[in-house]
Amino acid sequence: MRLLKTISTTRAGLLASVFLFALAVACQSGKNVDPTPEPPAPGGGGIQYQTTPVTLRKPANFPDVVYDLSKNPLTVEGVALGKTLFYDPLLSRDTTISCGFCHQQFAGFGHSDHPLSHGIDGKFGTRNVPGLENLAWGREFFWDGGVTNLDELPISPIQNPVEMDLKFSEALGRVQKSPRYPALFRAAFGSDTVTTARFLKAISQFLLTMVSADSRYDKYVRKESGGELNPDELAGLTIFQQKCTTCHATDLFTDRSYRNNGLPAGTINDQGRYTITLNEADRLKFRVPSLRNVEKTFPYMHDGRFATLDQVLNHYSSGVKDSPTLDPALKASGQLGIALTTTEKKQVIAFLKTLTDDTFINNRALSAN
Repeated sequence: MRLLKTISTTRAGLLASVFLFALAVACQSGKNVDPTPEPPAPGGGGIQYQTTPVTLRKPANFPDVVYDLSKNPLTVEGVALGKTLFYDPLLSRDTTISCGFCHQQFAGFGHSDHPLSHGIDGKFGTRNVPGLENLAWGREFFWDGGVTNLDELPISPIQNPVEMDLKFSEALGRVQKSPRYPALFRAAFGSDTVTTARFLKAISQFLLTMVSADSRYDKYVRKESGGELNPDELAGLTIFQQKCTTCHATDLFTDRSYRNNGLPAGTINDQGRYTITLNEADRLKFRVPSLRNVEKTFPYMHDGRFATLDQVLNHYSSGVKDSPTLDPALKASGQLGIALTTTEKKQVIAFLKTLTDDTFINNRALSAN
């Protein structure tokens, strides 16, 4: 849903909302006094505000978290504020586009409607919308790694002229004037003052709760109930481990590197990582995406040129084009691509579908309502 229902600003409505959200994200019980409380709002009587902590889930089969939670500890109140901002179309020029418009939960927080992103006035961007998940484990973001801090991530789409097309300062101004936000900011930060840091940290808190780690594959490796894989899926896992984990490493299914995977430049002539570094060695290199929920995050590649997983594997088996920056893993032994038989392709796809996390995709704590 593109639009959020209006959030009541009454004290009773806020408390009820916070309580329900606390249950949904399974926060720790009890109140926690903010370690660095700000001065109380005028008329607050000098009472120190309190927040309810949320523990970021670290799945047993995941590496260590990268995001520094000590600088932005998760709270029920902060996550609720961030969620409201994420789904609020007020942050676009014509108040029709929210972050959640392009990052749709049913599509693994990607966008399956179009190969390329589209936003304000129906305009199209130049790249496919990546899915969102497990952001606490990321150091760089976007296909070219142009953003290196999760807290700065929302600025780009808000200001992008073909996405939300609004100056960030104006977005802040709108939030400051909106009657729905004073109580939410006060609950999260101790006063209703809207600052850049608070705005961005709140959205980060919500994004950090997007932990996807309950697919059948996860249950299989953790030896949990519901983790059974059939023979084709197991065969696909073996093939994947042999031929794909150079790039799609660890149970995050990405090594977060930038690689040229043999796609010829399209009509947009996107040069990838080179546009950020201006290093010739980075031409046509793009960030390796995670394969989690890949069944749901079609179309594929940085420009959405492939509609199906079959097309993706056909590219790797017979469509790789050589170039000076082609990844060495795709020209081993003097042959381009990855050798895959028709049966092996079917088995790899069967395995990839075990990475679909229905719990994540249907988690109401992450949805607009």
